[in-house]
Amino acid sequence: MAFTSNGLRRSFGLSSHLTQIRANSTLSTTKLFVSGLSRLTTSEKLSEAFSPFGRLVEATVVTDRASGRSKGFGFVRYATEDEANKAREGMNAKFLDGWVIFVDPARLREPKPPPQQEPEQSDVGFRTNKTIGWCG
Repeated sequence: MAFTSNGLRRSFGLSSHLTQIRANSTLSTTKLFVSGLSRLTTSEKLSEAFSPFGRLVEATVVTDRASGRSKGFGFVRYATEDEANKAREGMNAKFLDGWVIFVDPARLREPKPPPQQEPEQSDVGFRTNKTIGWCG
C-alpha cells in the first residue's frame, strides 16, 4: 500500500502494474520469448497460434535433449517488429493448449562463466573431494 500526499491510503495491484508496463513498452526485436507452454505444445501448434499476427519466420518449442519433451518455453520470430508487437499484444496472457502463456521480447543469451579450477592440494597437504569431504 502507498500513501498519497494528502494522506489517503491507496492500494496498487502489483501484477496489474507490471502488466501495464509490459504492454506499453515497445519492441526493438522481431524475436519473442513465449513462456508457460504446455508440455503438449509442439512447434507446429505454436506456429499455428501465432500465424494470424503476421509472417512467421520461425516458431520453435525448446525440448529436452534426453527425453524430447517440451521444457515449457519457446521462441517465435516475425518478419517485422510491427508484426511481433501485434503478436505480443494479442497473445500475452492468453490460453494455448489449456495453459496461460506469456509473451516477452527475446533477450540475447548470457554467456556462461568459465569453470573455476580448484587447487588439488591445500597448504596442509589435504585435497578436497566434493562428494566425500576431506581426504588424506
